[in-house]
Amino acid sequence: MATAKENKAAKAAKADAAGDNSLTVEVRTEFGKGFARRLRAAGKIPAVIYGHGTEPRHVALPGHETALIIRKANQVLDLQIEGTSQLALVKDVQKDPVHQIIEHLDLIVVRKGEKVTVDIPVHLEGESAPATSVNQDANTISLEVEATHIPESVTVSIEGLREGSQILAKDVKLPAGATLITDPEVLIVGITGETEADLGESEETEAAEGEAAEGAAAEGDAPAADAAE
Repeated sequence: MATAKENKAAKAAKADAAGDNSLTVEVRTEFGKGFARRLRAAGKIPAVIYGHGTEPRHVALPGHETALIIRKANQVLDLQIEGTSQLALVKDVQKDPVHQIIEHLDLIVVRKGEKVTVDIPVHLEGESAPATSVNQDANTISLEVEATHIPESVTVSIEGLREGSQILAKDVKLPAGATLITDPEVLIVGITGETEADLGESEETEAAEGEAAEGAAAEGDAPAADAAE
């Protein structure tokens, strides 16, 4: 028979697999840096929700649960606010530059079926041809996608690509329903040849340095006639 701890872990795993982004939040009526510090000390994150012509709403989110969700980019949160549900896209995350503590979130109101423009990470898979180097010029690509179906990333295969090969934004396979916003001609990946040291030049340099050293030694061994006079 499963223990309470095991049941809790199973529920958490199931929620994570289902992409459960539901959070119960509190409406804030106090503002200022001092109040924000007290919120963070209590394990909460101050945030503001805006968009669709609505008045900005200041809320406090549960810190631990929120931090786990927003480890992935472009998360849409299902906010439970005073008994009502509101979908909101994480637009900006402000962190302390030293301690990396989340200080504030900007959230934009979204609706089911609505499309939003987001920057999606580009992941490379495979290996290019031998004796080549892979240069990834763009780490993200801008797409217009449905707010409730934002992909975590797009994948680009570089398997077997030879020197001189290029993959442009227009060559990237997009998820179903997505529209490319990035300039189609933007370079995503370029394949170049591996640079090798010019051994001939190195040998010439070493030879020149050797001759210079020998010349200096010969001058040192010559009789110092002028000095004797």
